[in-house]
Amino acid sequence: MFGGLCFMHYGNMMCGADLKHGLSVRVGPEKHEEVLELKHARPMDITGKPMKGLVFVDPDGYKTKAALAKWIELGLSFTKTLPKKPKNSCE
Repeated sequence: MFGGLCFMHYGNMMCGADLKHGLSVRVGPEKHEEVLELKHARPMDITGKPMKGLVFVDPDGYKTKAALAKWIELGLSFTKTLPKKPKNSCE
């Protein structure tokens, strides 16, 4: 989808990374504006239309293990609210 590495939680995209944009985190539409107010967060905009519920995080925002863990927890807190997707029959 975006040419990078994607991490899933029970079949739902939680976060990802690529060389051009860095870390992306799925925070959900309800927390989107709140998360954008956090230092180092910016809208996820690849096509000219920001994706509500997804943010990019500047590299300074995940330099330490603790900072990265904070972003991962934000992603997990949203994906935990989603239904698990059934396993692919090809697996």
